[in-house]
Amino acid sequence: MTVIMGAVNVTPDSFSDGGRYIQADAAIEHGRQLRADGADILDIGGESTRPGAVRIDPALEQHRVIPVIRELAAEGAVISVDTMHATTAEAAVHAGARIINDVAGGLADPDMLRVAAEMDVDIVISHWRGHSDDMYAHAQYDDVARDVIAELIARMQVATDAGISPERIILDPGIGFAKHGEQNWAMLRGLPALVQVGPRVLVGTSRKRFLADLLESGDAGEATEGRRDLATAVASVLTAQAGVWGVRVHDVAATRDALRVAAAWAGR
Repeated sequence: MTVIMGAVNVTPDSFSDGGRYIQADAAIEHGRQLRADGADILDIGGESTRPGAVRIDPALEQHRVIPVIRELAAEGAVISVDTMHATTAEAAVHAGARIINDVAGGLADPDMLRVAAEMDVDIVISHWRGHSDDMYAHAQYDDVARDVIAELIARMQVATDAGISPERIILDPGIGFAKHGEQNWAMLRGLPALVQVGPRVLVGTSRKRFLADLLESGDAGEATEGRRDLATAVASVLTAQAGVWGVRVHDVAATRDALRVAAAWAGR
């Protein structure tokens, strides 16, 4: 069964649920609920990476996420820390995180790959071409899937050169990052080729703008959170059929149910 990573945004400004879980107790309770809904991993982040987001100091990021990570890890949850700061990643692992999820793939902080190697934890290396405030200026490709895969292979080589074991690496095509609407669809269609590279592949489409644009096309009305979650669940099934290892979502229950239906349909 495809691994489900549930997002816990301990931020005031994330694009989907910013502010709901900024208090530690609310974030912890949300993490518990996601686990009850079927999340295999909780991905806890304290810095928004929505389009236009401004970077924050790692001390503030750690103030937000470390108490949440420590409590949920103590309860037995498998924790991923969503961060571009090496110091936050290191503090999170000491608090109980087992995975570093770096949307910058080690490009934002030159110490990230070293920390992952020294801490001997899994690391998600995402496709990235710049910070949120200017990433769309870099959304130029000859062939999106081919270019993204080539750049991820290059980052994977840098990671192994830094001492990270290949089996610790998870690749993420960075849906929504430095990619406009149709470019995201083209990348998703290219997932089988990325899966063939070898490492586990994680995909995050959850509630993203390109899904909302699709839902709102043809005067179909507002793409509410519920409609985005349904679209995400469908996308999760399609990415699973493409062979990905895991999906990162906000509504774990909807994706869990969709994946179960798909598995029953396939006789698994």
